[in-house]
Amino acid sequence: MASAPARGAEIGATAIQIFTKTPNQWREPQLRKEEVAEFPGELERSGIQAVVSHDSYLINLASPVPALRARSIISFKGEIARCDELGVPYVVTHPGNYMDDREAGIRRNAAAYEECLTAVSEPRILIETTAGSGTALGATFEELAELRERVRPELRERIGFCADTCHLYAAGYDLVEDWDGVWRAWDEAIGLEHLACLHLNDSKTPLGSRRDRHELIGEGTLGPEPFRRAMRDPRFDGVIKIIETPKGDDGVKTDRRMLRRLKGYRRSPRGG
Repeated sequence: MASAPARGAEIGATAIQIFTKTPNQWREPQLRKEEVAEFPGELERSGIQAVVSHDSYLINLASPVPALRARSIISFKGEIARCDELGVPYVVTHPGNYMDDREAGIRRNAAAYEECLTAVSEPRILIETTAGSGTALGATFEELAELRERVRPELRERIGFCADTCHLYAAGYDLVEDWDGVWRAWDEAIGLEHLACLHLNDSKTPLGSRRDRHELIGEGTLGPEPFRRAMRDPRFDGVIKIIETPKGDDGVKTDRRMLRRLKGYRRSPRGG
């Protein structure tokens, strides 16, 4: 864990997203005291300005299956607790899959957020937009807003959002032809003030495909323009930006190239 900030700095990042555990396993590790002690110092030395965590891919807080939902709540509480220990201020989380009834799934998901936020006092959670495949919640702005609104007011302020450009496009939000319209709709339904993180990923699949398939920045169906807008739009100056793009044969080299491309977009309207 303590080596993560230096690895981020190595590729030229100023923000990083970490996993505090293996994301595709249920095993709940305990952080070593040395990791907890070293992480803040390594973060400061690296020059990394922002850090978020991403929770386990196995978690389904909307599940109607009691055993799976209970296990998911334990895992999510563990994630928040580890971030609390490390001083990581945000946990990005996918809404669950309702599997039976959408309305019931929203209620179960929101109730689980309440339970987990009550158990651990510090980190905020950032609900991530989804592509809308299957029974996944969170593909519409209205559904995301409802997940937050169903949480008690005293806990609601600890809930923000992470918007993934690939997921938005796959869900039918046209960031290519209607950039401003998409964000107007977000502001009306959710409020731009609640957007804390952007996942900048191009998409392998077309608008409205409902498929979550990430592509390199500017090389997928979104193309360069939405990323140029994301880097230059003053509304997103204070929003953490994370890439989750394919790594290819050399992940370090590819990530460096993606970050240089995004920085080029920031410098020039014609990009780089």
